[in-house]
Amino acid sequence: MRLSAYVDTILRYATCIGACAFAIPVTAQGIAPPDQAQIAEQMAVYRADVPGSIFALQPFRNEQSATAGDGTTYRLVSMNPYANSWFILEITPPSGRSVFYHLENADPETWEFGLSQGDDPALLVVDGGDVEECRPWQGELDEARESSLPYAPICDWSAYLRNRVSGNRSSREAVSDFLRDNILFGDSIVNLIKGAFFEDAFMVSSEDLETEDSGDVVELLGRANLSRNPVMRPATGFELEGTDGGGMEAGAWYAVEDAPGIYASIMQPGMIADEVFQVPGANGLDGVERNADVYLVAFDMSQFDIGYEVGVDHPRVDWSPRPSGSGRHYQGDGPDGFGTTDPLVRVGMLSPSLTDRVAAIFAGGYKRQHGAFRFGDYASFNWGHHYGFMQNGVVLSRLWPNLSTMYGLDDGTIAMRTWTEDDDMLLPGLTFARQNGVPLIEDGVPGDRVTSWGGGNWSGSANADLRTLRGGACIRTVADRQFILYGYFSSATPSGMARVFQAYGCDYAMLLDMNAPELTYMALYIHGEDDIEIQHLVSNMADVDQRRDDGTRIPRFVGFSDTRDFFYLLRRE
Repeated sequence: MRLSAYVDTILRYATCIGACAFAIPVTAQGIAPPDQAQIAEQMAVYRADVPGSIFALQPFRNEQSATAGDGTTYRLVSMNPYANSWFILEITPPSGRSVFYHLENADPETWEFGLSQGDDPALLVVDGGDVEECRPWQGELDEARESSLPYAPICDWSAYLRNRVSGNRSSREAVSDFLRDNILFGDSIVNLIKGAFFEDAFMVSSEDLETEDSGDVVELLGRANLSRNPVMRPATGFELEGTDGGGMEAGAWYAVEDAPGIYASIMQPGMIADEVFQVPGANGLDGVERNADVYLVAFDMSQFDIGYEVGVDHPRVDWSPRPSGSGRHYQGDGPDGFGTTDPLVRVGMLSPSLTDRVAAIFAGGYKRQHGAFRFGDYASFNWGHHYGFMQNGVVLSRLWPNLSTMYGLDDGTIAMRTWTEDDDMLLPGLTFARQNGVPLIEDGVPGDRVTSWGGGNWSGSANADLRTLRGGACIRTVADRQFILYGYFSSATPSGMARVFQAYGCDYAMLLDMNAPELTYMALYIHGEDDIEIQHLVSNMADVDQRRDDGTRIPRFVGFSDTRDFFYLLRRE
């Protein structure tokens, strides 16, 4: 995001958080945002040294309650009415313990939810002026929970119950239990994902979008700033336009066949032009790094929406073992005062509502164990700067100043920048955010901690080598058009990554994860009439995907739950 646009955006959200009700359509039946006094009170708790609970991290949460004639109480908490996505339903019988259900709105732009009053309360499903009553506690919730599906539909598909699943823990594992045991799916990948169980519930028949010639965008992207451009023969799984027998000219961009708006490039850091290295802020390259292949993918964000989903297990919200001394407090099991996201349920899988639009997925950032500072100044305050994250408008781990952050707003803004205290003003409109260390590139040049191993928390391989397999992302703006670039570095230091992103003209770049293809995974999904073709950025990433008994490949993060977090790109309708 350019500075002027950023200032305009933050001023808009600052005005709304301080003096006005945020504009989303609400009805008397749905849960509206709280009033300004309640927001101010809840924001003060959010900003406390130790908020203390997952609910305390939600400054815009609001709720409705109802009591049935038999004394059973129902409480429906909208974790963020602005996002209108995640709800916690708490049911407490007259004598007994409360039971919690994590509900996800299957279409936040269509439905709102609330509770009716009286002796026989109902969950209200509001669609404009139409209101339907649903009482899923009369057996439907139990059936949904027993189904073991990560997303179990309730109330005529207006919502999902998010169920706890184990996630995929190894590239050698069989398909996760819910897919293996629920043989309700057809033979194609599309049917595998949605199948008879999700039959036509989210069918979309959109008119074809007008897209410009891919060659025009390739010309717009230009070439990386390299001293030489040899033809390379990559081990990519992409099918590309304009290659000569599979060869790609280093630093050039090539359109992916049948994937409008997606482009690929390849190079080696040793090919970067000398003038790039004249810009201070990064170390030199060793002989191995100079000759290590780098694969890049560019997404024209005029054609995509982007989102983020946490994994079943990672990143966690407990303490990283790295900070010590003044980098820790003793008021709970994590930096925010709690060690799990309960009663929120993490499923590590794309919502079935979105599978018809998914175009690409790439793995997220560090898990919590490595996602905080052991050395340097950042280890000594802000409780060690544990990397924060949120999805669907819900803060799962607090966002800290000084950290590289990729985020999205409800107005479609996508940005990558170093978070500041003032950025808390964006919270009303944040849909997702993921922090991961400090910048590789900031304002087009290497970040000020690129050369500091401890000060940048760059980590290394299992052998403590700073040069290792790494994944990263950047934002580049060309002629007022925004591109997100994903980079796969087969063997790189932070300095090498910075020089590559600098050579490709990135405005801002950040590290994601490292050390294994499973942790730097990236795949495209090419939609056919009755199947989805999976194309991996690097061929050996296919080994991470699961297979059915008949050998059919199941797309990671889309067809089964995973322990790790991920970003996903959806084609705009």
